[in-house]
Amino acid sequence: MDIEGFVRRNINKHSEESLKNELTKKILDYKKISTLNAQKMADAVIDEVKNTLTINDHDNEFLKELIGYPNSNIMMGEIGVGSRGEGDFFVHRKIADIVSSTKINSFVNPTAQDDGGVVKTSVNSKEVYVTTAVDGIHSRLSEYPFLGGFHVARAALRDVCVMGSEPLAMISDLHLADDGDVGKLFDFTAGVCAVSELVNVPLVAGSTLRVGGDMVLGDRLVSAVGAIGVSEYPPTARKRAEDGDVILLTEGSGGGTITTTALYHGMFDVVLETMDINFIKASEAIFESELLPEVHAMTDVTNGGLRGDAHEISRTTGLGLTFYHDHIRQMINPKVLEMLEKLDIDPLGVSVDSLMIIVPEEASNEIKKVINNVGVPISEIGFVDKTGVSKIIRDGMEEELKPLFREAAYTKIKKIVGDTKPEDFELMKKKVEESARSAIYKKDKIVDSIKKQYKIKM
Repeated sequence: MDIEGFVRRNINKHSEESLKNELTKKILDYKKISTLNAQKMADAVIDEVKNTLTINDHDNEFLKELIGYPNSNIMMGEIGVGSRGEGDFFVHRKIADIVSSTKINSFVNPTAQDDGGVVKTSVNSKEVYVTTAVDGIHSRLSEYPFLGGFHVARAALRDVCVMGSEPLAMISDLHLADDGDVGKLFDFTAGVCAVSELVNVPLVAGSTLRVGGDMVLGDRLVSAVGAIGVSEYPPTARKRAEDGDVILLTEGSGGGTITTTALYHGMFDVVLETMDINFIKASEAIFESELLPEVHAMTDVTNGGLRGDAHEISRTTGLGLTFYHDHIRQMINPKVLEMLEKLDIDPLGVSVDSLMIIVPEEASNEIKKVINNVGVPISEIGFVDKTGVSKIIRDGMEEELKPLFREAAYTKIKKIVGDTKPEDFELMKKKVEESARSAIYKKDKIVDSIKKQYKIKM
């Protein structure tokens, strides 16, 4: 419960006394404190919010612009941010536009919509590529901190591995709301450290704070894990895929998404299927075999499932990807596939955490051999062509493989929300785009002001 957000939404709708009474009740729902103390808290929050709103009467327009933000009037859930579909991809591209506006170059930046970012540097006169990635805990794993920590650590390491970098270290950012049990911090960290111990990559630093400080009541856990890796070879980014390449896929048992699906449908045995490090074992097998220079591109089948990944690769490269449906099914853990089909969840639209490798045909057999040798199943599932369209061959019929507006609905509440594209989606995109442009304009204005003030060379 965001009590500051509640006050901001209602301060102009109700009398101050009515607002105070309602807020007091909400505070008492969470806090074991006296009514008097709850009233004092309510008074304090209302007073603080009122103080912030006086900025509207300030005569310094530059200061008002600094404190405010470009309002798009489009809500996160409306456009599907975090739901790994068309709306989510669009917003991420706008974030990438803001990053690009800095004109500070990196070898792989967010415009590529890749799994991690890469900078090129030199150590002892030798070129090296440093990869960084960060992933957030699955939102529905707040009540299951160990699983949340385990799967988000794997996700961050995967994003480094698929760029062709060997992971060197992890960092964590842990936020627990005011009424959360401290044991959640320890359980989450233990989950991260279980992965750390299994793959011999240390957790070296982190931050631990409360969600929203005093302003968010409840016990919601929000956290992220970052990973850092290094390679002497150029990254295996999506943009390196070439016409004529073949597409390989390792068996996927899922991570946070599949775990969430299993937990909230009471199919608990499936959770055990997700507790592996096969993805990292497969990546390390490629590194150790010195076959990495043969690999054109790698990615993990996560954001929006294969539908989403295929779309983003096609969009980045201008190439087409064709897949064989029956080959893909064989590369999904049987118990996971059985659950998805029983619950009528599209296996192509959810994160199954497989490693997808795009390589020249002449290198594919050797890649499959070294991965099979570490006990990870792998199969050829398709090829790259010049069509610019992603397709899937199912029962002898070819159909275009398009991302949904949201990833396949894998919980009951997601099925209620649905994955239908809003009728006004194009208008929503325009509003979001304008908001992103305003953010760039604001950033440029603030940077110019600081440079002038401190006489920094332009």
